[in-house]
Amino acid sequence: MKKRVTGIGGLFFKSKDPKASKDWYKKYLGFNTDDYGCTFWWKDADGNDCSTQWSPFPEDTKYYQPSKKDFMFNYRVENLPVLLEILKQEGVTVVGEMEEYEYGKFGWILDNDGNKIELWEPVDKAFL
Repeated sequence: MKKRVTGIGGLFFKSKDPKASKDWYKKYLGFNTDDYGCTFWWKDADGNDCSTQWSPFPEDTKYYQPSKKDFMFNYRVENLPVLLEILKQEGVTVVGEMEEYEYGKFGWILDNDGNKIELWEPVDKAFL
């Protein structure tokens, strides 16, 4: 497989008050926030529109489980089904089943420290 991770897809973290966090980042750092957080748009080396998501989650979210951490990284990848199979063969713990939506495919793994990592094969044009 030529490429595995192609960029950072998102940064997700727990917050005591996600709305207050979004409001703070909007007011003081100029984030263009919505219900999900903030989407940053950029171009890849080929000039394609790409996005990176920033999202505060409620403190009691179960989305990061089985990790006990207060954050989760999301990495952009190519060909997620093949990558998940390769990682599984290499002994990496795959968490759950791959999910597919209009904006991309998602899969999850655990790193060597037990951090849950979200892998995303994006369909950026779904956000335009």
